Amino acid sequence: MLEILVQKEKEKTKIALVQNGNLIEYYEEEDEDNRKEGNIYLGKIKDIIGGMQSAFVDIGTDRNAFIHIEDLLPQKDIKNLPTDKARKSSSKISDIVKVGDSVLVQIKKDSNEQKGARVSTHVNLPGRYVALLPNTDIVTVSQKIEDVEEQKRLIKIAKSCLSKNNGVIIRTSSKGKEKEIIEDIKILEEKWKEIENRYNNLKGKSAQLLYASETIVEKMLIDLMSKGISRVVVNSEDEYKKIKNYVGQFLKNDDVKVELEKDFKIFNIYDIEHQVEKMQKRKVWLKSGGFITIDKTEALTAIDVNTGKFTGSKDLEQTIFIVNKEATLEIAKQIRLRDIGGIIIIDYIDMKNENNKKSIQNLLQEKLKEDRSKTQVEGFTRLDLMELTRKHICSHSSENSLSSN
Repeated sequence: MLEILVQKEKEKTKIALVQNGNLIEYYEEEDEDNRKEGNIYLGKIKDIIGGMQSAFVDIGTDRNAFIHIEDLLPQKDIKNLPTDKARKSSSKISDIVKVGDSVLVQIKKDSNEQKGARVSTHVNLPGRYVALLPNTDIVTVSQKIEDVEEQKRLIKIAKSCLSKNNGVIIRTSSKGKEKEIIEDIKILEEKWKEIENRYNNLKGKSAQLLYASETIVEKMLIDLMSKGISRVVVNSEDEYKKIKNYVGQFLKNDDVKVELEKDFKIFNIYDIEHQVEKMQKRKVWLKSGGFITIDKTEALTAIDVNTGKFTGSKDLEQTIFIVNKEATLEIAKQIRLRDIGGIIIIDYIDMKNENNKKSIQNLLQEKLKEDRSKTQVEGFTRLDLMELTRKHICSHSSENSLSSN
């Protein structure tokens, strides 16, 4: 049973995704003004950095945003562009934009204490069954839909109702659907038309917000509706009304129960506070007595596997395999729970048996399929380190508050 618990506090909102009483995702949202990822703006080019093929963009916030040339060039289906890298390297940003130009941009990565937001002209509007990609020729299907015939069917449906110059990413929830996909595309194209019209009417004026993206809870509902979300519990009347309206009006789903538990500490349900506290620790113990440590750096996240108190059997290779296997299950869980993004390096206990290494890699790939974020397992490197990448679901996640103790 999947449930979303939303606990509104004075300065922030805590959001937990729970499956059968176990915490599987956790986020903290300060206030609406701080989280801007996904927002769309009328921006103004303030400065061009030719040596970096980049520019600073005023989007009407305290700090200018940053855009690279690859986010200004038209987005194309790279499968049909073998010379795409050459196209980018031969272009100059100064030939594309000038200081003072208006640009319609979307925040792809939120700002932090060191850097301004990263923005792009490549807009992505998420819906329940598809994500609209305006001004592209890209029509693609989620990698989690593996059936080739179903992929072809879905692409045919999308192409039959897409307007000219619009592309789409067909989400996993589209599997087996048709009418719902067509309706979703229609709604998103109307939304895009409104944004584009507003931009054209305001073009030349000062930088400003054109469209505010969905909240964390709304995005979770979109992604997880097909997974069988049974209820959403909130302790704030305002949040209750917003979520109730969103579920009924935009998701058109009466099966999801939205419950108000006013003035109640929602996280007392399933002892969520204790689960969050445990999640924030650097060291995570395994049932066998082994443990993993998780260290976040600027460049990557390093995860180390240790045998700890586990002595195992007389067969050393088998002992190591057991710990690595248990660690893999926990690592897949922690990556999702902490919303760890970017490059992830796992230092498993060294295995000499190649079949064991292959089993560990296959297990990791299988468990990561449960993650609603995009992950890519590269495999063991020449130094016997497991390398993978993962895309953040939310920039204001539990990862930003991990304890280093």
